[in-house]
Amino acid sequence: MGGMRVVIAEDTALMREGLTAIVERFGHAVTAVDDAPRLLRAVDAAPPDVVITDIRMPPDNTDDGFRAALAIRSRHPAVGILMLSQFLGDSYATRLLHEPAAGGVGYLLKDRVGRVADFMHSLELVAGGGVVIDPKVIQRSIAGRPGTLASLSTREREVLARMAAGDTNQQIAAALHISDGAVVKHIGNIFVKLGVQPEDGNRRVLAVLTYLRSTAPEG
Repeated sequence: MGGMRVVIAEDTALMREGLTAIVERFGHAVTAVDDAPRLLRAVDAAPPDVVITDIRMPPDNTDDGFRAALAIRSRHPAVGILMLSQFLGDSYATRLLHEPAAGGVGYLLKDRVGRVADFMHSLELVAGGGVVIDPKVIQRSIAGRPGTLASLSTREREVLARMAAGDTNQQIAAALHISDGAVVKHIGNIFVKLGVQPEDGNRRVLAVLTYLRSTAPEG
């Protein structure tokens, strides 16, 4: 992907500067801010390709970053949103996915930023309209709700977690130490069990969405 315009919202100076350095190293233009109001002003002034935002941000230091992401989703639906969190949890990702928009959505734990290649791959997927959810979040959600995807085997759940991270078939095969053909078979089984049909277009994204939306909180 060519040079993107990225807005980074992070109140911790070291993390903000580190993210900026990583993204700029890959040839992208960065605007960095340190609180939710500045994030909204930056995006309103010049909508970027993608926003990277911490969920907990000033001024309230609660879920200000997430609330700003919802506002951006409403005002600028084509802008991708990549949320970062220090803690496991999927409610923020599922709530944002329920907001109709053309832009991509990502939810990553902050420790994934240290894996620069993976992080930049996720950023580019979100900027391109894709969905990326940290594998640890998916795995915890599946473990916490055993009845939700009861029809999937343990291996199929592992494959789904890698799909949610945006991995290609080859990357899934390497991570799980199985053949490319086995990955194709597992993904096919996931599509069938989740009721994702061939005519549905991007079935990989829909498989992840089917799971996430089925576990979204009410209200």
